[in-house]
Amino acid sequence: MKSFLPVNLPKKPALVVVLHGCGQTPESLDAASGFSRLARDRGFVILYPEQTRSNNSQLCFNWFRPSAIARDRGELLSIKQMIEYASSRHKINANRVFIVGLSAGGAMTAVLLATYPDLFAGAAIVGGMPVGAVRDAMSALRAMKSGAAAPTEGWGRRITTISPKPRLWPPITIWHGTADRVVNPANADTSIDQWLGAMNIDRRSGDVQTKTWGHLHSWKAANGSAVSFYSIAGMAHGLPIKSRGGAQRIKDPFVLATNVSAPLELMRLWELPRR
Repeated sequence: MKSFLPVNLPKKPALVVVLHGCGQTPESLDAASGFSRLARDRGFVILYPEQTRSNNSQLCFNWFRPSAIARDRGELLSIKQMIEYASSRHKINANRVFIVGLSAGGAMTAVLLATYPDLFAGAAIVGGMPVGAVRDAMSALRAMKSGAAAPTEGWGRRITTISPKPRLWPPITIWHGTADRVVNPANADTSIDQWLGAMNIDRRSGDVQTKTWGHLHSWKAANGSAVSFYSIAGMAHGLPIKSRGGAQRIKDPFVLATNVSAPLELMRLWELPRR
């Protein structure tokens, strides 16, 4: 685990957990996304769990391997223990723990959220995959390319079987580019169906807004659970940010210059204002 602590932290600060994608490191993702700069300006702690090549040669979190994502086992347990350790050591507000993941990190974020929903106050799945879509690396590649095959019991059951009675599902945002050639955008549509099913929200009840960067779809349950989908027109596979210096200044191939910044939008949604 790697972490970033700004100086003069407030009492009981928030914690933002960031899961990198394949081929990335915490350092490469942070330098391109600016999460540590946001933490410095806004007074929260960042936790970066880091994959090792001994676990995965491409530095992917093993979201597709059942032994890695079973409750209280494998990589899932390791990340949960990191969150608990950071929360204890830095006196984190237990009601202000957020998580965002990109690609394989996005898929692992979805699994963490499905397994430990009471741990988080908000989550963002960026270019990720639905929970329980596959069981090995080869089927993962096929599902990423063509879209995951629907289970007979419905997608929502893949989540409610893991956590049948959560206290309350935290608000979830799903981000995906329409030109993603690494993870087919059909998987974002499946993820929407999955979380709406788990929350018992009728997909027809949603609202859609046209934005300069694409479309924002929103759904909300009577109990406050919510799902939002940021469909970003023309964006490839990656985390969208606004870069003052343009795309040429970004050093990470999976952090992409667009007309919307996911990190900044998450700061707004998670109520992490400038100090």
